[in-house]
Amino acid sequence: MRNLAVALVAALALALTFPAVAAPKPQDPKKQTPWHLYLDAREAYAMKMAAGDGVLFVDVREPIEIMFTGFTDVVDVNVPFLIANRDKWHSTKPNFAMEKNPDFEPGIARALEARGLTKDAAVILMCRSGGTRGAPSANALWGKGYSRVYVVVDGFEGGTVKEGPKKNWRLKNGWKNAGLPWSYKLNREKMYFVE
Repeated sequence: MRNLAVALVAALALALTFPAVAAPKPQDPKKQTPWHLYLDAREAYAMKMAAGDGVLFVDVREPIEIMFTGFTDVVDVNVPFLIANRDKWHSTKPNFAMEKNPDFEPGIARALEARGLTKDAAVILMCRSGGTRGAPSANALWGKGYSRVYVVVDGFEGGTVKEGPKKNWRLKNGWKNAGLPWSYKLNREKMYFVE
C-alpha cells in the first residue's frame, strides 16, 4: 500500500512538474520514439530528484563502457540495451560486435518490480550520447505495456565538438558536461551482470 501511495504522489508530481515533452523532439527519425518524451541531462536529473523512487532511471550502456567512461549513482540500475559479443568481431569496425541484450525488457520489468512500481511509472533511459541506443532502447519497450518512457537526448557523455583542437571530443552537452554528479567509481549494486 505504501509503494502505491509513493507511486501515485510521484506520478502527480511528474504531471505537475514536467510537460509531456521537455527537450525538443530530435530531428533525426532514428532518435525519435512513439512516446515523444525527451529530456536533456539536466531535465532528467531534475525529474529524478523531484520524483525520487517514483521514477526508474536506467543506464542502458554496456557495463564495460561504463567502467571506462564513468557512471552516475543517480541512476537506479544499469540494464544494457546492447552487449558486446567478445567472441565475434564487428564486420566493418575495429571492435567487438554489439548484439541486442535479450534480457533488456525483462531487466527493466524486474527493476520496476523491485521498486514496487508498475509499467505505468515513468522510465528514463540514458545511453552515451542519446543517439544510437537511446531511442532504439525505448522503442524496444513499445507495445509491452510501458506508458511513459523518456530518452535523455544528450546522454551521459554528450555530443562531439565539430571544430577546433578538441574536434570529435564529447564535450558539447550531456550528463558529464552539465556539471551533474558522476564518478569513475561504479556502484556494484546497480551494475548489470550476465547470469
